[in-house]
Amino acid sequence: MFNDHRELLFSIVYNMLGSVADTEDVLQETWLSWTTRNQAPSAERIDSPRAYLVRIAVNRALAHQATISRRRETYVGPWLPEPLVGPLTDTSVPDNAADEAVRAESVSMALLVVLETLTPLERGVFVLHEVFGYAHTEIAEILGRSPSAIRQLAHRAREHVHARRARYEPAPHVRQQVTERFLAAALGGDLDALLQILAPEVTLWGDAGGKGQAAGGWRPLHGRGKVARLLAAVGPHSGKGLDIAYRSVNGDPSALLFAGDTPYAVLVLDLTPDGNQVCGIYAVANPDKLSHVD
Repeated sequence: MFNDHRELLFSIVYNMLGSVADTEDVLQETWLSWTTRNQAPSAERIDSPRAYLVRIAVNRALAHQATISRRRETYVGPWLPEPLVGPLTDTSVPDNAADEAVRAESVSMALLVVLETLTPLERGVFVLHEVFGYAHTEIAEILGRSPSAIRQLAHRAREHVHARRARYEPAPHVRQQVTERFLAAALGGDLDALLQILAPEVTLWGDAGGKGQAAGGWRPLHGRGKVARLLAAVGPHSGKGLDIAYRSVNGDPSALLFAGDTPYAVLVLDLTPDGNQVCGIYAVANPDKLSHVD
């Protein structure tokens, strides 16, 4: 029964926490709670196992937030969500890759970054209502709060997110084309091409966690001129000898950079609503966050 709902639980908790390792910890705790409850001699029948498991998982995820927040206070450089990597197209793939594809049915990397600015409760309500379609009354039962309190949390979260994220998403083929053009310009050190493809308000985030070849990481860098000059300067050097593979990352066509067989970085772009320019660049190079990438 638990396995029947595991992927749903993974997706909900991952979207609340942005970390695969922490999500797996929460699912382990949920499993232990489920088995303990079922094995109790006087245990009553659970009418809705799905609702029961979601309630446990969501509340366990909220309980983990304090530990996660303390850990991020000592994190070296910017922190980005751990990428979920899957196949780029719907083709015949091995079972483990298919599992990754199912898990990749999460919100985009850009939206996960915005969700980091919400309170844990706001984020939980937003994920349950906006992403998974739970009614306010259902969320109230899950969190043990009144429906009116949930509606207020949902309203604040929705307004906050919509003020920072465009509601229109470019088509996947447009996103892949722009990603290919961007990489060609960045790795080739083509400053003019970068100035054309980057939006004036572009922001660059780099998460290396103080590890790997990009140990320092980048502090968020804002503005087309600054970002273009940095990429044109470091791209040809840092990208030398790297192989590029295009995959789906959190549901969006993105690029994986490999040094031989070892993942070097995951690059995800956020585009302007018209799809013509890049307004956000997310580079995850922390090897701990790439350990599950093939």
